[in-house]
Amino acid sequence: MAKIRSDLKVAMRAKDTARHVLNYTFNLYTMNFTDQQTNNAAKTSSPIQTDLQLLALIRKRANAAKEAAQQFAEADRPDLKEKEDVQVTILEEYAGEVQTMSLEDVKEIVSQEFSKLKEADKKVEVGALLKSLFAPGGALDGKPAERKEVARMAKEIVTSA
Repeated sequence: MAKIRSDLKVAMRAKDTARHVLNYTFNLYTMNFTDQQTNNAAKTSSPIQTDLQLLALIRKRANAAKEAAQQFAEADRPDLKEKEDVQVTILEEYAGEVQTMSLEDVKEIVSQEFSKLKEADKKVEVGALLKSLFAPGGALDGKPAERKEVARMAKEIVTSA
């Protein structure tokens, strides 16, 4: 979040050269939007407190921009499609800066937890596995693992067993 706010200031000051005009406008809009969403979330019962929560917000906005770009392409509006594509690029750049666990590490941890639950003669369902992984003191508690990926892997492991 600090990087987004810092880049927002730079984008506001960068309007002096022609090279920055296009990036300035969309970068400014994108970062402003992200900052606003973060501030709005702070007023709810689940404020954004971690980089993973910010990553989820960024990915949600990037997906919305991709869908809008696709709709603009179908409507033969290349000017608006280009704007959305620039936003997606900026958002993906920020999303790439958030450090998360590798998929191999996550899969290994999910498999180990599944084996532990299976050995305890419990019927293992996706929900129970996820609850066990993310519970306080669980294998992924406090670790930079994306819940969406963990849920996908848990579902794969449970259905294949």
